[in-house]
Amino acid sequence: MTLPSFLFGLAIASFYGAAFHLWRGGGLGRLALFLVLGWLGFAAGQAVASQLGWTFDSLGPLHLGTATVFSALFLLVGNWLSKTNTQKED
Repeated sequence: MTLPSFLFGLAIASFYGAAFHLWRGGGLGRLALFLVLGWLGFAAGQAVASQLGWTFDSLGPLHLGTATVFSALFLLVGNWLSKTNTQKED
């Protein structure tokens, strides 16, 4: 992967995390969580698509379709897991 495609992917993943934060809300900690989840999901989608040879909605070396789906899954599952109550009820 080239440096410009890496930076473009990082910008898109950051946009996904920031847009999710705008939709779901929260403080600065939640923004950081959503950015990291967006990056991890995008990277996981890129890696899976590269390994399996998937070309769903590719743009040069970026597998945008698969990376977008994985990013959305990471954001949704991460948001759900971060809202679980870990305190024991009496």
